[in-house]
Amino acid sequence: MASDRHEDAPPPTHDGAVLRLADLAQRRAHRFARQPDADARAALARALDLIDLRKVRFEGTLDPVGRRNWDLNGQLGATVVQPCVATLAPVTTRIEERVERRFRADLPEPDDAAEIEMPEDDALERLPDAIDLDAILAEALALALPPYPRAADTAPVEAQFAEPGQTPMTDADTRPFAALAGLRGQLGRDTGKGETGNGPEESDPDTPPATGTPQQGTGRD
Repeated sequence: MASDRHEDAPPPTHDGAVLRLADLAQRRAHRFARQPDADARAALARALDLIDLRKVRFEGTLDPVGRRNWDLNGQLGATVVQPCVATLAPVTTRIEERVERRFRADLPEPDDAAEIEMPEDDALERLPDAIDLDAILAEALALALPPYPRAADTAPVEAQFAEPGQTPMTDADTRPFAALAGLRGQLGRDTGKGETGNGPEESDPDTPPATGTPQQGTGRD
């Protein structure tokens, strides 16, 4: 009966920032909950270039896998205030993000001298001696931040870049397949010209090839 009560008991909750795996029972799940205080939030906001960071909570479970490995399954919630990319006005966003890590003891040690194939599972990590929950929180929050926060009443701004004397490239020019679409359009216009009138004119072998863009509608006597 005592054994049954022990198995049915809820997993213990850890509120520390670092979990030493050697101190954790391997046969049961362990709950964790992190709620950074004002000083920790302010430091994290500075590190991530945020105007403000509020209501941060990171909680979940650390579940044993086999005899040595662990899976972390958590939920991160935070309210972030970022400067608008156009006006620098404050933009508030509520973030709710699933966080997963797979800690495995059989992963190879990193070696700068050798090329190591990256695993397809980006949640896969080598098993450490201790798990830093605050470091995982900061990494997950950084990845979840909106990359281009914009105030609701701000009109889109199109950036253009070009060298002096050159036509600037717009956002539309850099969209996927824009170059392919332009090439298809050019081929279509060239095909249309060859199919109209009396056909293509024969070139004069004594006339050097033209350079630049020909002007439409002008002829020579």
